[in-house]
Amino acid sequence: MKKLIFGLTLILTAFAITSCGKEKQTLRFYSIIHEEETKALTDLFTEKTGIPVEFLRASTGELVNRVIAEKDDPQADILLGGATNYHIQANKAGALEPYKSPLAEKVPSYAKSDDDTYTGFCVLTLGIGINKGRFEEKFPGKKVPATWDDLLDPDFKGEIVLTNPVASSTAYLFVQNQLQRLGYDKGWDYLLKLAPLVGQFPDSGSAPAKLLGTGEYAIGVSYLHAVAKYGADGFDVATVAPPQTVGDVDCIAIMKNAKNMDAAKKFVDFMLSKEAQELMSSIDFTIPVNPDAKGAEGSIPVSQLDLIQYDVAKAAEQKDEVLSKWSLNVK
Repeated sequence: MKKLIFGLTLILTAFAITSCGKEKQTLRFYSIIHEEETKALTDLFTEKTGIPVEFLRASTGELVNRVIAEKDDPQADILLGGATNYHIQANKAGALEPYKSPLAEKVPSYAKSDDDTYTGFCVLTLGIGINKGRFEEKFPGKKVPATWDDLLDPDFKGEIVLTNPVASSTAYLFVQNQLQRLGYDKGWDYLLKLAPLVGQFPDSGSAPAKLLGTGEYAIGVSYLHAVAKYGADGFDVATVAPPQTVGDVDCIAIMKNAKNMDAAKKFVDFMLSKEAQELMSSIDFTIPVNPDAKGAEGSIPVSQLDLIQYDVAKAAEQKDEVLSKWSLNVK
């Protein structure tokens, strides 16, 4: 009987804690960014606000599908990370809650939605990563690829790693980069020529940089900041920023019907702050969106890149069609 009373007391106490004061509730979110950055950011957020945080880290496709499936009863409050077209997809499904942070005034227009359902917190740019030692060993005397078209060299067969666009926002951005810079039909010609040269299509967007760092491949399509991080950590890698590449932003959004709405808004405010964005850049070399924040030494400023006019809305509209065609013809 004493054990039963004790158990009921624990249950009632837990209910009371979660019912009185939203700040005492645990903020839960799905994270697409790397675990190291996620933990550093959440630790700092908890330190500053006292709000405890729990997160699930997984690939973009998995988490966005989860957000949409759970839209009527969300199991998390925040979606952290993922390119804009994925947030557009979730928003069209009615899964996101509008929120305009006071700090959003400083965010450039390209990095936020018109209806305040998502806001960017760092700039991401695609490029080519090279494992210098492996490249020299496999292709002695050959120049490293300097453009996207250089990747079509038949000599590179089996030495290129590219993420699977069905699972990863990184690779879908690459696919759209080619479709938009070359035109739809010529873009598909390019992609179907490149695919047989690719040695591996991992699901995680972080995999190409890692596989380059460990020397398993000579060439990889990756975000430049991911390769730069491995270089800063002492790995034998180099970055190539090809002309006519594409830039996008990692975004944050609040779930529709989020159970911890006040805490979720505070976390959005935090992610748009100078402190949070400089912390993130110091770990992963991304470029902050907040103009008051400085990128880590070794990150490549947007001003030094040759970027196409990327049509985010078109990328979102074509997503199902493009991924279906990719699955049918490539993977």
